[in-house]
Amino acid sequence: MRSMNPYRAMLKTFCLLAVLQVPPLSAADKDILGWVERVEIFGSGLSMKAKLDSGAKTSSLDATEIEVFRQDGKRWVRFVITDDDAQESFTLERPLERYVRIVRHSGEHQRRPVVMLEVCLGDKLHDIEFSLIDRSHFIYPVLLGRSALQGQAVIDPDETYLSRPRCDDDAGKQRQGKKNGKDKGNRDQPADRTP
Repeated sequence: MRSMNPYRAMLKTFCLLAVLQVPPLSAADKDILGWVERVEIFGSGLSMKAKLDSGAKTSSLDATEIEVFRQDGKRWVRFVITDDDAQESFTLERPLERYVRIVRHSGEHQRRPVVMLEVCLGDKLHDIEFSLIDRSHFIYPVLLGRSALQGQAVIDPDETYLSRPRCDDDAGKQRQGKKNGKDKGNRDQPADRTP
């Protein structure tokens, strides 16, 4: 009979103890949200209707006049988002995180720029990657996909508007989401409000 390598046995024991120490996040530990909620683009005061869609992996935001440009040797994106309720437009500039290739229902491929935005959902501030696209033909200007909601919320498909955005300047203490190891210091340009 062959004996087990002592280092391998120690590693197995360590892994088992690590798994036992981390309790899984249950549905009771997550926010319960309706399939439609209001979100706020933090810092702009812009509140928008968002469809929460666990069938979509990525999130997207209704944006027009999308322009990629260079600033300090890095790629940035300038785009306009509109608050239909208040009839105001906002020009935002954010660093380009990456491009995503989306396959449409027709089978066509679409290449979209992706930016990171701070979004207030309920009383928590989330860093969410959004692909930018003209969604004016959709009912909801914001689509929040699985990657934005994973580990954070459970969707109740019978309900809408179970929470409202209520983040303040101290919301950073309640920040949720992934930071991708990047500096979140003053990287955003202020929103330019265009009535």
